[in-house]
Amino acid sequence: MVGILLMTHAPLGQAFIAAAAHVFRSPVERVEAIDVTADQDTNEVNRLSREAIARLDDGDGVLVITDIKGGTPSNCCNCLANPGRVEVIAGISLPMLLRAITYRRDTLDVVVEMALAGAQNGAVRVDNRIRVG
Repeated sequence: MVGILLMTHAPLGQAFIAAAAHVFRSPVERVEAIDVTADQDTNEVNRLSREAIARLDDGDGVLVITDIKGGTPSNCCNCLANPGRVEVIAGISLPMLLRAITYRRDTLDVVVEMALAGAQNGAVRVDNRIRVG
């Protein structure tokens, strides 16, 4: 099963994990978050992320999801990417995470594609204006 690591600005990662547990009505296994604080040392973040990846990788790889490309959590992810073993995507959303969790028994490449599709399909305009006609 593909492991999932959320690398986000605090407290987003833990909030996303809690939301996923709410949707699935149980704790989600093999998902961890590193919530990076404003003054946190990036060397510490890199160490924590490598340790988390080692815990999460059961041989099927790890998907690292970060919140915003160019932010500190994302920049710390740059050194983690290892094609086929550790894939990194930015722009976390709940639809993205739920898709990644749902498909993580598939290959890492499929999990990446499904997570990206979840993000793209999950962003829609909600229009409640009354239409006449």
